[in-house]
Amino acid sequence: MEITSTHIDNYLLTIESNRLDDILILTNLLSKVTGRSPKLWGSSIIGYGNLFYKYPSKTSGHMPIIGLSSRKQAITLYLSYDVNQFDILSSLGKYTTGKGCLYIKKLEDVDLDILEKLLHQVYHHVLNLDFVKLID
Repeated sequence: MEITSTHIDNYLLTIESNRLDDILILTNLLSKVTGRSPKLWGSSIIGYGNLFYKYPSKTSGHMPIIGLSSRKQAITLYLSYDVNQFDILSSLGKYTTGKGCLYIKKLEDVDLDILEKLLHQVYHHVLNLDFVKLID
């Protein structure tokens, strides 16, 4: 996955109006947590930062430190290779997870203060993984 030259505003124009406010709140929150400007990765992921990863299996590539996308079923936050390791999730509210993703139907389902704390934890955790290198 690579950063595109497309401005995220073009992607935001494609988001359904009932979800756009949540996405805008999250983009502001992620900018605050990371201290970085959002970039569009591929056609639909708003990413913060740029990491190069190389797994022991030799698989490698680039990814954002944290990413966000509006998917059909839920808002998707791309957080870590194992998002379930963060104990603070038990206080977050209503969500589901995948291996490295947090899925939220709508922001009113979660505690935003807890989400911000989680995002800080994830950000620092990811930057300290031994198989990633910060590019930007």
